[in-house]
Amino acid sequence: MAGKVFFSVSMSLDGFIAPESSEDLMGQQWMELQQWVFPLRFFRENLKLGGGGEEGRDNDIVRETFERTGASVMGKRMFDAGEKMWPEEAPFHTPVFVVTHEKRDPWERPGGTTFHFVNDGIETALDQAREAAGDRDVRIAGGGATILEYVNAGLVDEFSIALSPVLFGSGIRLFEGVDAGRVALEPVRAETSPRVTHLTYTVRGR
Repeated sequence: MAGKVFFSVSMSLDGFIAPESSEDLMGQQWMELQQWVFPLRFFRENLKLGGGGEEGRDNDIVRETFERTGASVMGKRMFDAGEKMWPEEAPFHTPVFVVTHEKRDPWERPGGTTFHFVNDGIETALDQAREAAGDRDVRIAGGGATILEYVNAGLVDEFSIALSPVLFGSGIRLFEGVDAGRVALEPVRAETSPRVTHLTYTVRGR
C-alpha cells in the first residue's frame, strides 16, 4: 500500500517559512524560527552534533517525521542552499528527488542519501519518490514554491506546521498563491509544547 504525501515545516506567526533571500538562511530570523528543534536529542543525533539533547513530545515529533519518510522531494532553490550548508552526511538518509531544469547525474552522499535530479516536472518527481519510498511516506521537503505547486496540483494528503512564536514581517509565505478554491483542510490534531504549537491537517479537494 502506497504511503501518504506530506510536508512538515516551521512557520512564523505571520505566515513565513523562510527569508526572501537564500543568503539570509542561517540568519537571526531563521535561527529564531527553528530554535525549537536545535536542542532536541534526535536532531542532534541525526546531524552528528554529539550526544545529549532534550527529549519529550517535540523530540518525538521530529523522530516520527523522519521515520515515516521513505523519500523526499525538493525544489532546486532548497537544494542549492542545502548543498552549501548540509554536512557531508546529509540529514535525509533516503533518496531525494530534486525538481530542476538542470541535468545532473545522481549525487550520492554518505549515510544513505542520494540526490536524483528530475527534469520533467513535479508529477514525475513524485512518481519516482513514491516508487523509492515503497509503503512509507513521501515528504515534500520544500521550499515554499515547491510545496505550493504540489498543494495546488492536489498531490498533498497531509501537512504539519510547527507554529513558532516569532514574527518575520517579510519573506516567503507558505500559502502565497494557494488555489484556495480547490483546497479544503480538515484539522487532525493540535499539540502545544513550551516552544511551538504543532498543527496537523489533512488536505482534500473542494
